Amino acid sequence: MHDPSVETMYGIDRVLRNVRTGRFERSLSGLTAVGAMVTTAEIFFEHDKASFGNRWMWAPIVLGPVGAAAGLAGVCSRRAAKTLPLASATIVANGLQGLWLHGRGIRQKPGGWRNFRYNMEMGPPLMAPLLVTLVGGMGVLAAVLRREK
Repeated sequence: MHDPSVETMYGIDRVLRNVRTGRFERSLSGLTAVGAMVTTAEIFFEHDKASFGNRWMWAPIVLGPVGAAAGLAGVCSRRAAKTLPLASATIVANGLQGLWLHGRGIRQKPGGWRNFRYNMEMGPPLMAPLLVTLVGGMGVLAAVLRREK
């Protein structure tokens, strides 16, 4: 029988309930793990195409699996989830560093910032490091949210 006192929630109401009860923290940890691996694969191919010309190109390749492991730990264990904030904050910092390095790469292209459109298309992708920052930000947010009992 359908109990009229129990209201089915949809959309944003359901998300907000999951945030309040702590269920969303585990989901966001899982999304962080998946996002870290997907972005790491993409970064590897892009940096490989550039022959890893700068040693800092290896940093997101190393940090991606660390973030994925911390995100997976956040899904599986309340205690292991404590590693997620440090790993995620490091990924955010690396993403911001990547933004600076990519901006510097555009500046060093012929015409620099005055030839912005061409150098954006042919130089290092300026917005790509922000995707890494977003993945790290999800992990930081997951670590801040309350966990379900």
